[in-house]
Amino acid sequence: MTTARIHIGIAHYPGALLSAVQGLAEQFFLANRICRERGMGEIFQTIVFDSRQLGREEGGLPDTLQVVILPPCLDDDAYLEPPPPLLEWITRQHRGGAIVCSVCAGAFVLAQTGLLNGRRVTTHWALADAFAARFPEVRVDSGKLLINDTDIITAGGLMSWVDLGLELVAQFSDSQVMRQLGKYLIVDTGAREQSYYRSFTPKLDHGDEVIVRVQHQLQREFSQPLKVRDLAMQVHLTERTFLRRFVSATGLKPTHYIQRLRIQKACELIETSALAFERVAENVGYEDLSAFRKTFVRITGQTPREFKKRFVGIGPGQRNGTVTAEDGA
Repeated sequence: MTTARIHIGIAHYPGALLSAVQGLAEQFFLANRICRERGMGEIFQTIVFDSRQLGREEGGLPDTLQVVILPPCLDDDAYLEPPPPLLEWITRQHRGGAIVCSVCAGAFVLAQTGLLNGRRVTTHWALADAFAARFPEVRVDSGKLLINDTDIITAGGLMSWVDLGLELVAQFSDSQVMRQLGKYLIVDTGAREQSYYRSFTPKLDHGDEVIVRVQHQLQREFSQPLKVRDLAMQVHLTERTFLRRFVSATGLKPTHYIQRLRIQKACELIETSALAFERVAENVGYEDLSAFRKTFVRITGQTPREFKKRFVGIGPGQRNGTVTAEDGA
């Protein structure tokens, strides 16, 4: 059994993460090895190209590519101001039927082609706010690790190029090849979300000193009962004005801000202490265990027990044979 080759172009553009550029090429190389062993022939033809060569007979690239990948980028200036020939080339490739993919900050490059307008995409959670502000016509969902929108595929995390590679291998060969590749690489091929890894980092450089003062208070008193009305009175603002300024400065309503702050503190306690589930909830200001668990799942995408297992390696209630409330939650 043989299958038509899939030509994949990996853009080595200024600031691109070299480990991702080479790693993707090696991932498809290994996928080809598995395909040969299964009698499928070599499916993936990988071409790493220097974007600076575009416009010079397309840098020796074939006329048509099935896939174009923009790897992560560590240089702010590079992904915020990519070379125009690269943007023009990506647009032509997409117009010719190529699936265009980005990883992490590569989404900034892709967005500047206009191809993402009206689309739902992902990027690194730490870049999501800046991306949303710069490209308001694009719907960014940074909770997702990977979004496959048929002709546009975006991956969020810095290392999610591995997930993108697995997605493409499954799409152009089959899921068995993808799972075998994952086993060889010793990487998880199960469903994951970027929200599992997200940390809450409040914006403090917004320039509203009054709101910064409130944020500092919340950082100190996050476990205490807090009412929006009381916070507004403390800074001599009406509740309506306080809400408007708080949302404008932080991007969150005060109640959502406090929830994220408490859950971040809960994550830190789960990772660094042996406290039982109910003690963690109590320490971060939740008397209702059910409400704490629901909020934790909504924000992180997993239960406290799943979080513990993923990031610490053991589940609550497994120490010395004891069982905590979370085991039955």
